[in-house]
Amino acid sequence: MATKKYTVTLPEELAEEIRREVGQGGFSAYVTQAIQRQREQDRLGELVDWMETEFGPVTKEELAAAEAERQEIIRWHEERVARERAESDVPEERRADAA
Repeated sequence: MATKKYTVTLPEELAEEIRREVGQGGFSAYVTQAIQRQREQDRLGELVDWMETEFGPVTKEELAAAEAERQEIIRWHEERVARERAESDVPEERRADAA
């Protein structure tokens, strides 16, 4: 991707804190990632606004259903990770016997 140098004004304390954390060469990358994240958030906000205009606001019931589904996905993932860890702790010859 082509790049172009811009001048921006930042609070000095914030800029120096970031520079200490990411180093001299990482400052531009950090700022670029922050701007990209903000653009994503802005676009998501625009999408939500459009969807609410088209379909109305999300109801409490819809939020509850979405949260229940999210929790189920989290449980499924945690169980899968636990299974994979347990299987990786079993010696290779025992895994072959179980199959």
